[in-house]
Amino acid sequence: MGLWDKLRNELIDIVEWTEPSQSDILCYRFPRYNNEIKMGAKLTVREGQACVFVNEGRIADVFTPGMYTLQTQNLPILSTLLGWKYGFNSPFKAEVYFVSTRQWTDQKWGTQNPIMLRDPEFGPVRVRAFGSYAFKVADPATFLRQLVATDPSFETFEITNQLRNMIVSRFADAIAQLKVPVLDLAGNYEKVGGQLQQRFSPDLAAIGLTLTAFYIENISLPQEVEKALDERTKMGVLGDMRKFTEYQSAQAIRDAAQNPGGIAGIGAGLAAGYGVANQMSGALAGVGAAPAAPPPLPSAAAFYAGINGQQQGPYDMATLQNMARQGSLTRATMVWKQGMSGWAAAESVPELASLFASLPPPLPQ
Repeated sequence: MGLWDKLRNELIDIVEWTEPSQSDILCYRFPRYNNEIKMGAKLTVREGQACVFVNEGRIADVFTPGMYTLQTQNLPILSTLLGWKYGFNSPFKAEVYFVSTRQWTDQKWGTQNPIMLRDPEFGPVRVRAFGSYAFKVADPATFLRQLVATDPSFETFEITNQLRNMIVSRFADAIAQLKVPVLDLAGNYEKVGGQLQQRFSPDLAAIGLTLTAFYIENISLPQEVEKALDERTKMGVLGDMRKFTEYQSAQAIRDAAQNPGGIAGIGAGLAAGYGVANQMSGALAGVGAAPAAPPPLPSAAAFYAGINGQQQGPYDMATLQNMARQGSLTRATMVWKQGMSGWAAAESVPELASLFASLPPPLPQ
């Protein structure tokens, strides 16, 4: 040990950490010569900080913002670990970690690959999303235990990738379970963000962090789908395609009148324009109109039959065919339908003659 080191150890220590500007340090280990801290040293913990004392790999006391004189009275856990029963004032060895507990804002997240969804209107679709979030250390001891370990300077880039992957995974689950149509997602960003914050809380609490804000900036569809939506919107804005074409034609006539050389081809242009307008108007009318109802089925012929000396019926062709098979309707049975001049034998009526084609003729007398 040098003379200067010996003299420095005789001084009253001041333990503090002033975070440098433009710094992304989440946790900083205070440098001490041989890790010795003199009893009675001054500890300053500023707002947005917490101080954790570690003795032989075990987390001891945690200090919140304020100024402290380090004594056995305010180091109860460390005093117990070192076995100070009578308030010894000798220097002690401990590792001191300052943890930044302020908010870390403007952290970016985004889906690296599209998320597959089943949309009620479009069917299976792929969406991408991105936004920002803010987090902070909620439990310095858990954060030190789970992430920092013995890292002398733990920075935000060491945890942001894990947080981004966690957010994307939970985002896919939340947006699929909400079952909000893709076209309605823009009005439900806050709802989706609230669901995500609830899903993140247990995962972040396990590593000593908490999510203080979460924002969805955009949820987008593939370019091909967005282009199709733009075309659909354009057609709705244009409305009556015939009137739009007439307006375009009038504009073309005005422009051609200003250019004498262009009048010759205006007739062909108008004819083609009207043809396209007719086709598009028909297509648009077909898209919005309900399918035409089919015409009513033709009424089947109904015959009356004289059976056992009584008029019975009317019967349709299916019933008459069944009666012919059973024998209740024979070739000589008298039948009549509307439009016939009188009763006639069934075999003489052309419509009924086919019913007896597969039946044998009557036995000769």
